Amino acid sequence: MIEEGKRAPAFTLESDSGDKVSLSKLKGKNVVVYFYPRDNTPGCTVEAQDFNKALKKLEKLDAVVLGISKDSIASHCKFRDKYGLKFPLLSDPDGGVLEKYGAWGEKKLYGKTSMGIIRSTVIVGADGKVKKIFPKVRVKGHVDAVLEALAEL
Repeated sequence: MIEEGKRAPAFTLESDSGDKVSLSKLKGKNVVVYFYPRDNTPGCTVEAQDFNKALKKLEKLDAVVLGISKDSIASHCKFRDKYGLKFPLLSDPDGGVLEKYGAWGEKKLYGKTSMGIIRSTVIVGADGKVKKIFPKVRVKGHVDAVLEALAEL
């Protein structure tokens, strides 16, 4: 499990651009890694659009955004194109990165318990250490909370 103040787990995943994205190659920047359940679902769409709208503010805070789910690259491409998303969407089909970041676990929906992606966000500082963890994110107002946390770094 990750902890604030500790080194963020390394990862390299394929992105919607066809490139591999490695956390280590982003050293020197703040990295907002957000984990979301599925492309083209209502909450995930709002969250992605909110991050997309905030990109200029995020850039001013020397931050980049990475969205991660288990969806395929083809699904990510359709999602990106449909909503004009301007940040990388990464595919973690086997869930290894999700597990390292505590974004995979038990979820309750309508009284049923199942395993799935827990909507969460991690801010990794320019030094590669975890600066802030947002577990069990509620979409409304989340991007503003991320911007506030980044401004305090």
